[in-house]
Amino acid sequence: MSQSTVTQYGGNRGLSRNLGFSHLVMLGLLLIGALAPVSVFGPIDAVSGGAVALVYIVACIAMGFTAASYAQMARVVPKAGSVFAYASTGIGPRTGFIAGWMVLLDYILVPGLCYVVTGLAMNSFIPSIPVWVFTVAALVITTGLNLVGAKVASQAGAAVIVAEAVILLVIVVGAIHFLGTEGATRETLSPLTGVGGGFDVMSVLHGVSIAVLSFLGFDAITAFAEENAGTPSVVSKATLTCLVIVGVAFVAQTYLGALINPVTPGQLTADAALQGATYYSAVQASISSWVATALGVVKAVGAAFAAMVAMAAGSRLIYGMSADRRLPRALAVISARTHTPVNATLLSAAITVAIALPASLFADGLSVLASLVNIGALSAFVLLHISVFAYFRREGTFRLVPHLLVPLAGGLVTAAILASSSRYAQLIGLGWLLVGIVVLAVQGLRRVAAAPVGEA
Repeated sequence: MSQSTVTQYGGNRGLSRNLGFSHLVMLGLLLIGALAPVSVFGPIDAVSGGAVALVYIVACIAMGFTAASYAQMARVVPKAGSVFAYASTGIGPRTGFIAGWMVLLDYILVPGLCYVVTGLAMNSFIPSIPVWVFTVAALVITTGLNLVGAKVASQAGAAVIVAEAVILLVIVVGAIHFLGTEGATRETLSPLTGVGGGFDVMSVLHGVSIAVLSFLGFDAITAFAEENAGTPSVVSKATLTCLVIVGVAFVAQTYLGALINPVTPGQLTADAALQGATYYSAVQASISSWVATALGVVKAVGAAFAAMVAMAAGSRLIYGMSADRRLPRALAVISARTHTPVNATLLSAAITVAIALPASLFADGLSVLASLVNIGALSAFVLLHISVFAYFRREGTFRLVPHLLVPLAGGLVTAAILASSSRYAQLIGLGWLLVGIVVLAVQGLRRVAAAPVGEA
């Protein structure tokens, strides 16, 4: 074996514990992105009848329940693998595998989606360079940062977080100035009640199923649990802190964005081509063109770093499942120099290339990917909530509110969002689940075949 790598299996794991609270929060903010609603503002505004801020409030509450369940398990299971480790400990190894398998679908799709967003955004500024060139270039650069280590990656992304905060502040100030001088384009409460004073509950839930995409990333913080330099509670605090920060930012920007948007939800529904650039168009029309351009640049760079963190989190999930012998053991190889799961990272990068490159070559590649993400994570979230109840009840430290009422509420809300997801996404999720069940069955047969006579 090369001296540059070491292999870690089972409990003796070799990830470097060099991430503090600020590093974990930055990784979460990088993956989520303070400007995440910009990309999906138009579709959500259309399907919710203008109640876009309400959609994000509901989504934030739903993710709050999930974040609370993550926080409970992160304190008692400080292992890489996130929901895979939690469900394995709380319910059992087979359920844990299914939970990890389902969330793995999102960690496969999200990086590809983000890199394509970067490619499309940069291509809009330099049309002479194809989308796929920007997509692959961003992937190569950020994969290099991931191989160096999560701490270096978080430090490199700090500038992106600052840029996102600055442009968001400029938009908030600009929108308030516009509202004070020109007046709102819609009724003041319409972002909460819908245009015309009414909204359909199912339409809002449909909007929430899209908005959840903006929040995915806070849960990735738990994937870095074995690189946490502090106590297990640091991971919990970082997860909840990240959710609160982005929740406030999301509601503020969507509320103000709706009030300065000159295009009505009805127009967006009638012409879906307008939906992708709705927020940019509103900023350009109501604030200034240079702010809209700056927003596009920051979103392009931010999406690449979001993909970087998603790939890093995915590699930790793959590593955790491999270290527990649920995936090939070669994926548990750790670099002796950088203390990163090198093989798992390279596999994540290879899968991302296979997804992002074809998507960058087709006009509808982005919309196809966007329709598929969420379904895996939402399915895993349901198992996470069950894990909280099962674990603390078994351990004899059960408390009514955090270990029953919160996970019950989170599970019900998540199930409702799943039910309102697109039929296509549900079918993809079901297909992925069936493949996972087959893989689990094959693993069981191999273990029986390998067991000594009399122990099978």
